[in-house]
Amino acid sequence: MENRTVSIQTEYIKLDSLLKFAALCMSGGEAKEQIAQGLVQVNGQICTQRGKKCYPGDRVTFQGVTVEITPCS
Repeated sequence: MENRTVSIQTEYIKLDSLLKFAALCMSGGEAKEQIAQGLVQVNGQICTQRGKKCYPGDRVTFQGVTVEITPCS
């Protein structure tokens, strides 16, 4: 299991955008497909909403990589 940290400058980031931003998916279409298939977890729960708002403190897990969202300081 790999852990990464992603800092965002906005209040939240949508789940599909996060997967692209963290380089876990190469395109928005790929991110949408992976989310729809139930392969992405947000805070330990499977999430199938690509527009799910992810906030600092949330943890997103996909293909053995967990990304923790932090606010940009």
